[in-house]
Amino acid sequence: MNKSEMIDAIARHADISKAAAGRALDATVGAIKTSLRKGDMVTLVGFGSFYVGRRSPRSGRNPRTGASIRIKAAKVPKFRAGKALKDALN
Repeated sequence: MNKSEMIDAIARHADISKAAAGRALDATVGAIKTSLRKGDMVTLVGFGSFYVGRRSPRSGRNPRTGASIRIKAAKVPKFRAGKALKDALN
């Protein structure tokens, strides 16, 4: 499912216009990004949790030249599915 299909589904299920559904989806994604940028965890009960993980610095190889390169430490977004979501899939 892509973003436009998600907007269509939200509009259909919530009985609102596609424009309103698009704004609601954009607002939700924006709120999640803002919270993660602050370092907070976003928990949607029954769905799952978004949080920021840390990736430590490491060495890698340039695939073109084979030269060794240093990869910096990074913050990465992560998602942990909740029990209800897991149960819905099994």
